[in-house]
Amino acid sequence: MPTTYRGVIFDVDGVLVDSPHEKAWRESLRRLMESDWADVRSATTWTPDAFTSDVYARLVSGRPRMAGARAALEHFHVPDIERRVHEYAELKQPMVVELIEAGDFTAYTDALRFLIAVKDGGARVAAASSSRNAPLLLTRIDLGAFAAEHGIDTPSVWPGQSLHDAFDADVSGREFAHGKPHPEIFLTAAHELGIDPDEAVVIEDAQSGVAAAKAGGMGAIGLARHDDADLLAAADLVVTSLDDVDLAALTRGRVLARQG
Repeated sequence: MPTTYRGVIFDVDGVLVDSPHEKAWRESLRRLMESDWADVRSATTWTPDAFTSDVYARLVSGRPRMAGARAALEHFHVPDIERRVHEYAELKQPMVVELIEAGDFTAYTDALRFLIAVKDGGARVAAASSSRNAPLLLTRIDLGAFAAEHGIDTPSVWPGQSLHDAFDADVSGREFAHGKPHPEIFLTAAHELGIDPDEAVVIEDAQSGVAAAKAGGMGAIGLARHDDADLLAAADLVVTSLDDVDLAALTRGRVLARQG
């Protein structure tokens, strides 16, 4: 156990931002099934209502784009996956960018409060998402405006500062040799923060992300926003809001829920 956690590493989608990735994955598959792939639709288990949030959380969330696309197609027993997986992944990418540019997402207020608080406490912070779209999302969130609106007066935030500006490192969307649940992305984030892995705690909402954090020898907080705590049980702590994390305990190298 470290004497203190000197760095906090944040996944983006589902942790900091209610992003449109799930919607883009679902809508992209629907379009294909109702057009170019209509001839194989009857051979699959896909229906318009079958791509649920649970399917997304278990199979797609937190994984690199190609791995997520493959997992979804395997789940629905789509034939000729090797040929179709690239088409699916390539259709999803412009769709999610379109949704981001249209502002079809929101930032989680508990996560913004938590990030500001850990920075005020002296910890360094990094963003580490498998998504190449994470930086675009983060730059579109005005952290300065959030702090002003919520009466947060701190030298860690200034007027006009974007959420992306708040990070000391961002390894999101890079081409790593191994995707989550391999710890490479988080180990890289810790290295770029200048800390040892056991001095970092990772905030994740995906099972693969929690597994990656633990494989890297890091602390892990599972964020169960969608009644999926069972998927995150390997984390040191599972909460439904980052407001429930004991910040003082983190400075002592412990991951605990806030009492009361």
